[in-house]
This record gives sequence, structure tokens and C-alpha cells, in this order.
Amino acid sequence: MKKQIDLRPEQIDRIIEMAWEDRTPFDAIEIQFGLKEEEVIRIMRREMKTSSFKMWRTRVQGRKTKHLKQRGIEVDRFKCSRQRGINNNKISKR
Repeated sequence: MKKQIDLRPEQIDRIIEMAWEDRTPFDAIEIQFGLKEEEVIRIMRREMKTSSFKMWRTRVQGRKTKHLKQRGIEVDRFKCSRQRGINNNKISKR
């Protein structure tokens, strides 16, 4: 029996957004919303058009960035070498 998850529409929108993002792992969705990968897949299947779901599912399957265990330790989260640093709420110059 599947457990029923009560989510507000804005939470569902955020889950879909996070699932579409390549760099957001399923573990982050689980931490924030308490949903395992299978539950996220179920939501995506329910909320998206069939063609969009199939495209997303094909893209996500086996993708290292969506699964923390496959990523490795050397991941530096979301920081580009050209990204400016932020100090005391001011963007520092290069």
C-alpha cells in the first residue's frame, strides 16, 4: 500500500523544479520534503505530461549528479571559478 503524502501545490511545484535541476540530488529533496526517489518519480509521473515525464526520466536515470553516492567526494557545490565572492553582503571585486 502506498502512503499518502499531503503536499501543497507550491511544494509540488518546488519538488518538480528541484527534480528538473541536474545538480540537485534526490537526497536534497528527501532532506527538504521527506520524499524518497521513488516518491519523487511518482509525483513527476502524476503531475507532468507523459512525454515530458519520459524525457525527464531518460535524462535522470544513472545521472551522477542526481545521486550523491555516485558523485564522489571532490564535488564543490555550485561554485564556478569565475564566480565572485560575497563578503558582508557586498560583492567583492575580482
